[in-house]
Amino acid sequence: MLDVRKLRLLREVQLRGTLAEVAKALNFSPSAVSQQLSALETELGVELLRKHGRRVQLTQQAEILAGHTAEILERLEIAEQEVLASFTSAVGTVRLAVFQSAALTLIPPLLRVLAEEHPGLRIEMVQHEPESALFDTFAGDFDVVVAEQYPGHAAPHHPGLDKRLLTDDALRLAVPVDSPVTTLADTRDLAWVMEPQGSASRHWGEQQCRVAGFEPDVRYETADLQAQMRFIETGHAVGILNDLTWAHAAPNVRFLPLTGVPRREIFTSIRTASAASPTIAAVRDGLQRVADDLSSTELSSTAGAGAEPAPRRAPGHSRAPSRPSR
Repeated sequence: MLDVRKLRLLREVQLRGTLAEVAKALNFSPSAVSQQLSALETELGVELLRKHGRRVQLTQQAEILAGHTAEILERLEIAEQEVLASFTSAVGTVRLAVFQSAALTLIPPLLRVLAEEHPGLRIEMVQHEPESALFDTFAGDFDVVVAEQYPGHAAPHHPGLDKRLLTDDALRLAVPVDSPVTTLADTRDLAWVMEPQGSASRHWGEQQCRVAGFEPDVRYETADLQAQMRFIETGHAVGILNDLTWAHAAPNVRFLPLTGVPRREIFTSIRTASAASPTIAAVRDGLQRVADDLSSTELSSTAGAGAEPAPRRAPGHSRAPSRPSR
């Protein structure tokens, strides 16, 4: 009978492309991964991997085996979650991946709720960019991901991951309080602060400027939203900020609406194989309650002068889950 642990390594190679990435993801040494896969080849009597530059390529036989392995691993996860679901309380560990504004605003109150209601539940959180976090959740590195998508920019879709809308928030132009700027077009000659190249927010922000007829002068790049805020507060830059980051503490900046009053969607995803898990359900439900509480807070009640609030949903809002992006 084939060893599931060796089969999993083959599936990981299919997902990640190199033995080094597989070793990193599973905390093995590359030589240990190579030895296990060589042993699997010997057991089967067929070639499974071929060198292809710095990567390895699965043979036709390996692709067949990896496909069956994905189904086997999914069934094992379902079995594990059904066993856990037989308990009356949520216990165990949930690995959670979140982006920065969610980590700042949603996770502290979530931990408080879970500590009170599910003391046997352990949360391990990693701040992670949404696109890579979705893949890593699909690959099994995380159990729950809190991700985002910007208007007109769908998040990546991975088979076996569901998608449930958590909340949404407004995206606004943020300028120093004494700035004469009144529209996005007025910022064409000013310094900008944005996230690094490759991030969804950077791409979306640049597109807004281009639609307004100019290329933004991005002099400052940082993924730290609080650092972005400081650049704007101190008069060194302008930028686009989201409401969620400042739900608990207002920055001393002036917020201006963007054309169309755009809103960012924030959603959670899990592997459908783990849907029966009471621990994951507890985390998702807790996140929804925290998000609903925040959705009742208007930005104008905390933001600097000139803030113009966009409509927000009342606590307990219901909305059909977004369709998976394709």
